[in-house]
Amino acid sequence: MRIVVAVKQVPDTAEVRIDEERGTLVREGVPSILNPFDEYALEEAMRWRDELGGTVTVMTMGPPQAEAVLREAVSMGADEAILLSDRAFAGADTWATSHTLAKAVEKMGDIDIVMTGKQAIDGDTAQTGPSIAASLDWPQITFVGFVRELNQESIVAERYVEGGCEVIRASLPVVITVLKDANTPRLPSLRGKMKSRKIEIPVWGREYLALPEHEVGLDGSPTRVVKITTPEIISNGEIHHGEPEKLAALLVDSLLGTEVH
Repeated sequence: MRIVVAVKQVPDTAEVRIDEERGTLVREGVPSILNPFDEYALEEAMRWRDELGGTVTVMTMGPPQAEAVLREAVSMGADEAILLSDRAFAGADTWATSHTLAKAVEKMGDIDIVMTGKQAIDGDTAQTGPSIAASLDWPQITFVGFVRELNQESIVAERYVEGGCEVIRASLPVVITVLKDANTPRLPSLRGKMKSRKIEIPVWGREYLALPEHEVGLDGSPTRVVKITTPEIISNGEIHHGEPEKLAALLVDSLLGTEVH
């Protein structure tokens, strides 16, 4: 079983700020982390590798410093890592990113499953996984909360949707996006940390993937982020002091839209 896990290096949202004048994210001085949702995809991949045998390869597209999240994934138990990095990839939207990732999967050959987290915390689009499937022309199962069965031919998974759960069977190869309900990610091991320091991570660029310039980066992106804004916070609450009985009456009147007499 050969599984690829597509991960992303994202800014720590706890420290993200917005430049109100320019309408852009302020990335300077903001630490980058492994997208938390991708940890569940990685754990699911390793869980099935441990049961069925095979390899787990983590892959990301980004600048050279994105190598850090690949090494973190290796310390958690991934077998191999690949960095897709090229100046030509800069400015890619979700379509161009997923198209590039798909080409890298094709380059690897004989991949059974591509797994991703349900979404990235910096964009929250949940588009990359499905777009990878579209580029590869593979079946897909999104929002997977539990994998019931997996073998060399097919997968049966529970897809959690609003108001219920869908049980879907798909043939391999397949792309799935994983929810945090699926598992509890393991912590890095000492052996994994040692391996992550020594492992050589190949860097694949546009030419290696035989991608034309008009299909990658900004040129290959049909969408643009025009502006980012912070939602206006409106506070119109009231604070009341008094005896519990009086406060309870105030609350009831407020909920019912009546006035206190």
